Amino acid sequence: MKLDRKLRMGMIGGGPGAFIGDVHRKASRLDGEIKLVAGAFDINPEKSEQMGRELALDQARVYGTYTEMIKAESKLPEGERIDFVSITTPNNWHFPIARDFLKAGFHVMCEKPMTITSAEAKQLQSLVKSTGKVFGLMHNYTGYPMVKLAKDMVKKGDMGAIRKVVVQYPQGWLATALERTGSMQAGWRTDPKQSGAGGCVGDIGTHAANLAEYITGNKITHICAELTTFVKGRLLDDDCNCLLKFDNGAKGVLHASQISIGEENNLAIWVHGEKGSLEWHQENPNYLYTRAMNAPEQVWKRGNGYVGEYSAAAGRGTRLPFGHPEAFFEAFANNYRNFAETVKCAIAGDKPSDLAKDFPGVNEGVRGILFIETVVASAKSAKKWTPMKK
Repeated sequence: MKLDRKLRMGMIGGGPGAFIGDVHRKASRLDGEIKLVAGAFDINPEKSEQMGRELALDQARVYGTYTEMIKAESKLPEGERIDFVSITTPNNWHFPIARDFLKAGFHVMCEKPMTITSAEAKQLQSLVKSTGKVFGLMHNYTGYPMVKLAKDMVKKGDMGAIRKVVVQYPQGWLATALERTGSMQAGWRTDPKQSGAGGCVGDIGTHAANLAEYITGNKITHICAELTTFVKGRLLDDDCNCLLKFDNGAKGVLHASQISIGEENNLAIWVHGEKGSLEWHQENPNYLYTRAMNAPEQVWKRGNGYVGEYSAAAGRGTRLPFGHPEAFFEAFANNYRNFAETVKCAIAGDKPSDLAKDFPGVNEGVRGILFIETVVASAKSAKKWTPMKK
């Protein structure tokens, strides 16, 4: 039985002035499968009400706290209550909100990192399994069509056995003490009470690690890391350099930085195998570069029919013809569309397709927290290599 209605979404966070919450709202409605109907948008109830008015929501479903939202939405008939919640708060709120909504019987989409500690992450992992609810984690960069093409190329053996992965994510926006100027975005990201044990490594280093594992299908097993805090008085790292070992024997280099002046969001990856290499840049995301031995470089361009013919996932994630750029919002939307289809199948008692299940979930959330904790441990250790925490 197919569920032939829009999913009803609630949101926690994303109040006035928030960046990522607004991205979630816009991306979630891009394909017409989801409608925002309720929310607790700010820890300040007045700001939550303000956001509700700006979004033209029924004020009866704009809540002062997430616990009020759970209580009220649970009392509504199944035909009216939210189907899932999207969590777009600072990191320290992810775990309790996700835990409580799962226990109340709601599906969950959550911003990364999933939790503050690995103990919390594993508790959520067990809870998702026991409740049977769908859990999505917004590692949005896996939603780009050319990233999915790269993944399928590696999976099909085009690169041969993977030997080396180089992945980077430099930014420059925190090259000064922006958190001391009243910047909300800088403030919570540099506060260990809200952000967790990792600063730069938690905010963007996790994206780089997730991208490397997603494309190659291989898992990081050991890390040799250096964390640096260049801005005087900052409480968390703002620069990260790592050597990596993967479970297939491949080696890797990962660097992330938020003090690299002039850099914006220069996430990029190079994957080198026995037969060939590939290269992708987030700031120029509609192109994937591949190279083979003694052959000219090839440029795969999003939107062309040959991309969808080679990779069903890349084709599914493409909305516009070639030459019309797709990017950040669409990548978010691809994860939301796959998540929504999986939730609809769960509600209707159907089995989702493998393509629909192609979005990050609770297992990737656990990996992300283990990565942060291992990097922090490695940076403090005198040993060359630190095994990835389990």
